[in-house]
Amino acid sequence: MSGKDNGRGADAPPGGSSPAPGGSSLTDALREAERILATAGIATPRADAELLAGHLMGLGRAEVRAAEILGRAAPANLMDLVDERARRIPLQHLTGRAPFRGVDLAVGPGVFVPRPETESVAQVAIDEANRLVAAGRQPLVVDLCTGSGAIALAVAAEVPAARVHAVEVDPLAHAWAERNAREHARSPVTLHLADARSALAELDGQVDVVVSNPPYVPPDAVPVDPEVRDHDPRIALYGGGVDGLDVPRGVVLAAARLLAPGGLLVMEHADVQAEAVRRLATASGAFTEVSTRADLGGRDRMVVARRASEVPSTPTDPVTAVDRDVRGCAAPDDPDVAHSPS
Repeated sequence: MSGKDNGRGADAPPGGSSPAPGGSSLTDALREAERILATAGIATPRADAELLAGHLMGLGRAEVRAAEILGRAAPANLMDLVDERARRIPLQHLTGRAPFRGVDLAVGPGVFVPRPETESVAQVAIDEANRLVAAGRQPLVVDLCTGSGAIALAVAAEVPAARVHAVEVDPLAHAWAERNAREHARSPVTLHLADARSALAELDGQVDVVVSNPPYVPPDAVPVDPEVRDHDPRIALYGGGVDGLDVPRGVVLAAARLLAPGGLLVMEHADVQAEAVRRLATASGAFTEVSTRADLGGRDRMVVARRASEVPSTPTDPVTAVDRDVRGCAAPDDPDVAHSPS
């Protein structure tokens, strides 16, 4: 898998109104698809069925419902996609797309599928960037562990005056981010294939906002959902160390290095890690106003902290603090860290 296309996603040809085998009506096909997906344990069987049909027909969900009313035929190959979804292939891998705020992202095997809760993390970074614009500044924003480029592209789209850089260490994920950056070239983002611990040294002490959704899953907290466990890249899930926080520790050190005095760090974490992440940000000695904020579901989801004006000297070699890749839980040649199966 090249990381650039999954062979059936965003570039799959639209099915138009071609009838499914046997000339099934769209209504009947959606009803059967919903039954199959519900039996397979899909949490949103009707929505997934409509989205798969819409993908093939080139329609949004509301248009799919209108097509039902008009008696349209089911698109060809709908049930093939339904069968794949029933095998717990991620919906986003089948359609090749994932929405994130106002950005429509290309995704597939080799890159983490952005989650709705991360939109709240992006919101804090966007609010800070907009505050600086209102004060007559051109904010400099860095997204560490960018994955598909979701947060960086959202900031660039919603704060056009911002200068946005995004860093990703995994070549497969970086390829997806490049593709998304090309698709959304009107909201420019400068991408870097690099280790977040040492990337962008030329910007040290100049950045206004560092935002990150790093891997933070502990090794013993294997995700339950097959879509996550079997298809999201391991390098994007597991944060390293017994607590899953080796990678977030590296991100905090990188933020301390990059941020100007008064600059803002926004970093996602699991709800059960809120206290531990506040402690590690405080222990760095580089931050003040360290707090936890909730996502739209009310769960503790991110740490927010400001770079202090006067801080103790930070390590000259951040690798010694976290001897691991900042996008994964081990060095690239470690056989225990492999990309998820495609």
